[in-house]
Order: sequence, then C-alpha cells, then structure tokens
Amino acid sequence: MKTNTFFKTLALDTLRGNWWKAVLLTLVYLLLFSAAQGTASYASLQMSDKMKEITGGSSVSIYEMASVLQDPEYLTIQKKTNGLTSGSFLLMVFVVLPFSVGYVNALRRLLLSGDNRLLGNAVEISTTGYFHKVWGMLLMKILIALWTLLLVIPGIVKTYSYAMTPFILEDAPQLSASEAIHRSRMMMRGHKFDLFWLQLSFIGWFFLSILTAGIGFLWLKPYYNTAAAAFYEEVKADYALNGGLD
Repeated sequence: MKTNTFFKTLALDTLRGNWWKAVLLTLVYLLLFSAAQGTASYASLQMSDKMKEITGGSSVSIYEMASVLQDPEYLTIQKKTNGLTSGSFLLMVFVVLPFSVGYVNALRRLLLSGDNRLLGNAVEISTTGYFHKVWGMLLMKILIALWTLLLVIPGIVKTYSYAMTPFILEDAPQLSASEAIHRSRMMMRGHKFDLFWLQLSFIGWFFLSILTAGIGFLWLKPYYNTAAAAFYEEVKADYALNGGLD
C-alpha cells in the first residue's frame, strides 16, 4: 500500500493549475447539500418555535400536549413543515446523492486523464445512469444507517467498507447497486484502517478550515477527494491483483 504522502502529493500535483475549477465544483456541491440540509433544519426550527409560542416555553403534561397538537396554528405549521421536510429528503436523494458521485469521479477523471472540465464532468457523470446512481447511493446510506442503529461501531466499520461505492458506481456501471456495494466491501478488506489513516492525515487542514469560518473547506474537500480517488486506484489494483476483477 502506498503512503499517505504519495496520495496527497499526487492530489496536489493533479490540482495544480485547476484549483479554481475544483473550488467552483465544491461550492456548487456544498450549496446543494446546504439547501437540502438547511430546508430540513428550517422546518424543524419552525416546529420548535411554534411549540414554544403555544406553550409559553414551559413544559406541559401529556394531556395538555394533546390539546397543543390540535391547535389550528400548530397544524398549519405542521403541514408546512412536512412539505419542507419532504422537499429536503427529495433534494438530498435525487440531487445531492447522484451529484456526490459526479463530484468524486470528476476529480478522478482529472487525476487519471487530466480532463479538467470538472463541473461539466460532474453533471455528466451524475446524469449518466442516473437512477442507478441514485439507488446505489441511497442503498449504501440505508445500509450504513441500519448498521448504525444496531450499534455505532458496526456503523463506522460499514462506512469504511462501503466508502469506494461512489467510485465503483461510475467505474463499473454493469454492476447492480448491491454488487457495487459488495465490491467496495471486498476491496476494503484489509484497507479500512488505511483509509482512516489517510483521513486522519488531513486533521490539521480540517481545523485550519474551521478557523477560516469554513471557507477553507472549499479547498480541503477537493484536496481530500482527489487523494481518495488515488486511494481507490490503489485498492482497485490490489483487488485485481488478487483476482477480484472480471
């Protein structure tokens, strides 16, 4: 297995001269993600504020709560909140998840071929085999969530096991969603700690990004994901060497 220094140096060499395109791509991704997350957070905040307004901010008994839940103003806010929450879910599933596949694979194309049409490639990748990528990413998230509900540690382990799925969905479109997840699990055997160690090597940049009020993440995210694309190529080669690829 190559070192973290190798992956990070390769990522920096790949991004040299293409940083502004990588930052633009990251900005688009983060805006989409924030729109989905922000809509859900706004809906939750509205419900909370209305509850405080009706109850005066004090605790109420279960019988009083039943009355609050029937309050016409509360019911109106609840309907609006349900609509916002549903919209947030749909935006996350049908826009953010497939675009996340496009995002990492656009950086992978830059790494492999020097194709620096990052935003255009991300959109193209996201929309090619669109429903396959939507289902693949959604299934991966569902499986991780189920393992996390079982226990936190298995959820973390499965997060690393399935981490190569976004690359595989694009790299091997002939595989079904479950097969892509399975291949990721096979690829990551013996490499989960390697990926954790790679992520840990970015911890300093993570804290620096926080100190810049989050602006630094516009540079950190493409830097890490390009290194992750290089990591994918390494574990893919190792998997093929052991007879794992057709």
